[in-house]
Amino acid sequence: MKSIGIFVKRHHQDAVRVAGEVAAWFNCRGIAVLVDEALVAEIPDALGCPAAEIPTQADLLMVLGGDGTLLSVARLVDDRRTPILGINLGSLGFLTEITRDEIEPVLTKLLAGDLVVSERLRLEVAIRRDGVEVAHYRVLNDLVINKGALARIIDMEAWVDDAYLTTFKADGLIIATPTGSTAYNLAAGGPIISPALHCLVISPICPHMLTNRPIIVSDDALIRIEVKFQNEEVALTADGQIGMPLLGGDVVEIRRSAHPTLLVLSPTKDYFQILRTKLKWGER
Repeated sequence: MKSIGIFVKRHHQDAVRVAGEVAAWFNCRGIAVLVDEALVAEIPDALGCPAAEIPTQADLLMVLGGDGTLLSVARLVDDRRTPILGINLGSLGFLTEITRDEIEPVLTKLLAGDLVVSERLRLEVAIRRDGVEVAHYRVLNDLVINKGALARIIDMEAWVDDAYLTTFKADGLIIATPTGSTAYNLAAGGPIISPALHCLVISPICPHMLTNRPIIVSDDALIRIEVKFQNEEVALTADGQIGMPLLGGDVVEIRRSAHPTLLVLSPTKDYFQILRTKLKWGER
């Protein structure tokens, strides 16, 4: 390993301090550290680089923050196979598995080549308007179609490949990967899905029909959602961070991406232990 890129949660001084300590640790071992140009003055042992270029130059990316920071870094990685190591400095963190106390032993294992990388399924999302693609997103966690606060229930016609599924009448719809099943999908009553499984979950948000329940489909499927409404405020959001307003008649197409995200796993905790810890299972 010749170089590592470090990303920190914006305006998080503790994350900047930890990044400085990590940069010094790597420098002592002859490994170059790259950080966003805006941070180089605060991290003297690192080299400044435009954030978008760091994944093209680094052999590994370290994220100091929470899941939101990691999701934004995954977008920067795009179609590259640069692994991401998430250090949780936030409050929950399903993607940032490693705690602050584990940083040094994990980095030691990293240099010894002992860490395991998990390939996480991503989605390719295309929005078509009058048959023309007007936007495209690559998604690690979830895609959400949601109505505005004052909008009425919206109709969303759903197809799986060439088979009509149903027309959801709800406040919105979530299409989540196994990785994203512990995010908005979980809050909306959807199932937790092991990241090792090859599937997607479609979960309605506050459905008008109580029999509209979350459904799991193959990740080989092409999911098509046609939004049917007039004069309503409806938006599409990708990974809770980017998106666009939708118009009546827009078609959202979702399929598995050929470019997974590579996450470095915790060497001390398995997935189910992380679930028990984060969700506080077994506590009274």
